[in-house]
Amino acid sequence: MLGILLGLVLLMILAYRGWSIIWIAPICAGIVAITGGLDLLDAYTDTYMGGFVDFAKEWFPVFMLGAVFGKLMEYTGMAKSIATGIINVLGARRAILGVSISCAVLAYGGISVFVVAFAVYPLALAMFKEANLPRRLMPATLAFGTLTFAMVALPGTPQIQNLIPTDYYGTTAAAAPIMGLTAGAFMAVTGYTYLKWREKKITTAGEKYTEPPKKKEGENTIQGTPPPFLVSILPLLTVVITLNVLQFDIIVALLSGIVLNLLLCVQKYRGFVTAMNEGASGSVLAIINTSAAVGFGTVVQNVPGFAQLSDLILNVPGNPLVSQAVAANVLAGATGSASGGLGIAMEALSDTYMSAAQATGIDPEAFHRIASLSSAGLDSLPHNGAILTILIVTGMSHKESYKDIAVVSVIIPILSVIPAIILASFGIY
Repeated sequence: MLGILLGLVLLMILAYRGWSIIWIAPICAGIVAITGGLDLLDAYTDTYMGGFVDFAKEWFPVFMLGAVFGKLMEYTGMAKSIATGIINVLGARRAILGVSISCAVLAYGGISVFVVAFAVYPLALAMFKEANLPRRLMPATLAFGTLTFAMVALPGTPQIQNLIPTDYYGTTAAAAPIMGLTAGAFMAVTGYTYLKWREKKITTAGEKYTEPPKKKEGENTIQGTPPPFLVSILPLLTVVITLNVLQFDIIVALLSGIVLNLLLCVQKYRGFVTAMNEGASGSVLAIINTSAAVGFGTVVQNVPGFAQLSDLILNVPGNPLVSQAVAANVLAGATGSASGGLGIAMEALSDTYMSAAQATGIDPEAFHRIASLSSAGLDSLPHNGAILTILIVTGMSHKESYKDIAVVSVIIPILSVIPAIILASFGIY
């Protein structure tokens, strides 16, 4: 277990310093393997790469289609139209609220969380400038709208973190709606309250908006006039309805959104291939980053210390939902990935929790929702790929912005699991 801790701490420190998880993950996995008594070469070529490849094989279509869908929404101006419509209703000076809701709508509509930051950043920059807010609050605002309630709590969200448990518990994306809505409301209210408190505190101290040092990727990529808001929202609604109402697979849902986007903006056809190429290329980096984290977690899973760690988790006293919440959080933190950690937790422990569901009479939907919610806690440690992406896009550093990110995307999501478990204990799902 000491080797697991050492590998994890080193992974976080190196990621915090900006080193790519693609090559530091296998190094840190090697430390775990050596201290755990595994053959180093076998641990890399078989165990690490096995976990890497299995995750990529299972989820690459979702990553790729989600990224293509998001890039098309950005290119055609639909993402900007949706965000602008929300901002126009709220007012440009309500920057934190406007950016948060814009991110949440796009995330709930099926756009990859890695793409949302690029789509919303130009508008966030304009809003923060209008409201004269320090840019160091921008990463936390983007993370709050993208990586919390819209990603794992709201019933029916097509994000991968809400889909992984369906394979193990026989549930749907809309599992345990009351638990999800309650936890989502908790995250939304407490996260927004914190960000507004921080806004008041730092502006009172005299901090103001400053221009970014250079132009960021993602600006001025829209071609022509953005479509109207009511037209732009249709592809997002199509993904959500196809997945949750028509009960089609997420791949079919995302394809439906892509096709409708192309049809509604056919006049912009000249740039479709370029946009889709960029989306597909971007998805490769996202899936490799996540798969690298999963590979690290797979090595962790195969050393003797993991059995001890699993025993500690499974023996957490009380409701088995508490044990699952701990498991998902710990493994998401170990891998720096909500989807990666959740995948490992489900693969290793879901059979145990299904047995617990049958023994206790707790609906498997409750286990689904707690697993999904808990994946969005410790996943947002400094080495998380989405956090690194948001910081790169906004031009901010961990030192400048991570403290606020940690509050809204680590501490508050962990606390949101408490009311969900309380509801489940009373049979309210």
